[in-house]
Amino acid sequence: MVIVAFATVYLVWGSTYFFIQKAVQHIPPMMLGAFRFLTAGGLMLIWCWLKGEGPGTWQQIKTAIFSGLLLLLVGNGAVIWAEKSIPSSLAAILVSSAPIWFVVLDKPRWRENLTSRSTILGLIFGFIGVIVLFSGEAMEAISSPGKHYGLIGFFILVIGTISWAGGSIYSKYHASGSTTVNSAWQMLAAGLAFISGSFLSNEWNGFEWQSVTAISWFSLLYLILMGSLAGYSAYVWLLKVRPVTQVSTYAYVNPVVAVMLGVLFAGEHMSLSQTGGFAVILGSVFLINLAKYRYKQKRMKSLVHGN
Repeated sequence: MVIVAFATVYLVWGSTYFFIQKAVQHIPPMMLGAFRFLTAGGLMLIWCWLKGEGPGTWQQIKTAIFSGLLLLLVGNGAVIWAEKSIPSSLAAILVSSAPIWFVVLDKPRWRENLTSRSTILGLIFGFIGVIVLFSGEAMEAISSPGKHYGLIGFFILVIGTISWAGGSIYSKYHASGSTTVNSAWQMLAAGLAFISGSFLSNEWNGFEWQSVTAISWFSLLYLILMGSLAGYSAYVWLLKVRPVTQVSTYAYVNPVVAVMLGVLFAGEHMSLSQTGGFAVILGSVFLINLAKYRYKQKRMKSLVHGN
């Protein structure tokens, strides 16, 4: 089950960046989030009811709502909004910095994380990688005033990535009960927030259903079934049964899948600075997780010798 869940998070989530890009071309961002998460959350809650699972206690629901808003409204919403102005492959690369924020925000493990030289180097290189990515977009925005939306998209993605890491850690330490029920409430809470946002931003004003292409509808269906019902459920379950830093290794694979799909099917290309930033970020994630591996091996050896 762990292997299947990791494979789902690695591969399916890597492909969602491509399908978000296709869907958001004809469906406004907030509406896209509302359609996706209300449908997926509703279907999952029905599934829980059919299996005889209760809706959970009010405390469990409150925890799910809060973590769902951090993860899906802010975290995933940032990706949806940003992909209106930047390529899907570039969005995936910037989100690959998520493990850095997992280390920074995981306070219960600060003593373990921040006393490791590899982890500290990983954090430093990770921030350098993000700056390299920003520098190319910033120079383009300065030289071409019409490109400033791409730079804004970058900042929004950074905020979303931090929120995603924070929501994941909060869910890891505070969620209880059925992971399926928790996932359902998380998605429903985000879906309701998205639909409120779509009305506040007047997305429904002038929206024409007939203008949405078949590709956009198929992309939305894929995001509901694979990205949310399969991928997100697997992610929430993994947070419960595996260390949060291990789960965050999805950031290794997601950008590779997203870049391949973007280059092959969307005509996207990577600049030299973006490729360099990508390499530095992945190197930093490797260093951070190498430190985790060494720490675990050291503890196992000490236990063996202690026995």
